[in-house]
Amino acid sequence: NPVAELRTGDLLSLPTAKNHARVSEADLPALLHAIDSYGGEEQTRLALKLMSYCFVRTGELVNAPLSEFDLDHARWTIPAERMKMRTPHIVPLSRQAADVVRRLKEISVGGDFVFPGYHSHKRPMSRATMLMALRALGYRGQMTVHGFRGVASTILHEQGWPHEHIELQLAHQSRGKVSGAYNHAQYLTQRAEMMQAWADYLDAQRARYVRPV
Repeated sequence: NPVAELRTGDLLSLPTAKNHARVSEADLPALLHAIDSYGGEEQTRLALKLMSYCFVRTGELVNAPLSEFDLDHARWTIPAERMKMRTPHIVPLSRQAADVVRRLKEISVGGDFVFPGYHSHKRPMSRATMLMALRALGYRGQMTVHGFRGVASTILHEQGWPHEHIELQLAHQSRGKVSGAYNHAQYLTQRAEMMQAWADYLDAQRARYVRPV
């Protein structure tokens, strides 16, 4: 499994993805089916699945310690020091996302990370692992890990969810705003509803997959 052999530094050798390539809504069923059918490491498959549900940044996912997840309250709290915008971020966990985290805990080999490295559980999984898995699934140039954010933003806007709620969930706060340190908890109830609806939508898309004849 070439993906399992990646090290953190391997990301430097990967060409920069142009425009954060992402699939269209029409191609979502096939992508989600491909992820479910991924024959590599289960941890990698679950990382892609959790990314589809939560659409955080790559580093925020792969570097996440188990301590950030509160499954009793269905919440993932990322501290400011791990965020690009240097403000804390809350990800309401859908039922599906929480189930993925529970499974990750079940298969954990130890250590602090939700996604421990394949060579040492004291380090997180390589940032390049998910991208290489997408390429192994045939999505080179069609879908990047960052693309999950664009897919979610586009479709949630088209579905009529409030722009402010989507932007907060994407953690797009402006650096210069004093309110940035305080607004991470805004609209949590509404955002939790949106994230559950998003997960349900993805599951419905997954069920629409029809194998090509």
